[in-house]
Amino acid sequence: MLFQIFDAFKPRLHDSNSKVNQVALEALHKMIPLLKDNLSPVINMLIPAIVDNNLNSKNPGIYAAATNVIQALCQHLDTSLLLQPFCTKAQFLSGKAKQDLTEKLA
Repeated sequence: MLFQIFDAFKPRLHDSNSKVNQVALEALHKMIPLLKDNLSPVINMLIPAIVDNNLNSKNPGIYAAATNVIQALCQHLDTSLLLQPFCTKAQFLSGKAKQDLTEKLA
């Protein structure tokens, strides 16, 4: 069930409409404390969707929302669940996104 929900939700995190994208990130930020470690089955799908375009976004609202989501993941999930997906993404990112994710890893 969780996979079906997040399969449908994930495209909103990449939506070309910046308002839809930002609202999706803000909604995810609210979901994380409620779902906590239950997100573990979908975390490898979510991290790239959160990070890829959003952490390097020039839109300050999207960047802030993405940063808040990453922070919420770090606060509410077992950090061992985040280590591998963060490392994998950090290897291939550039700019501010790489710096932000590297700081979270440290």
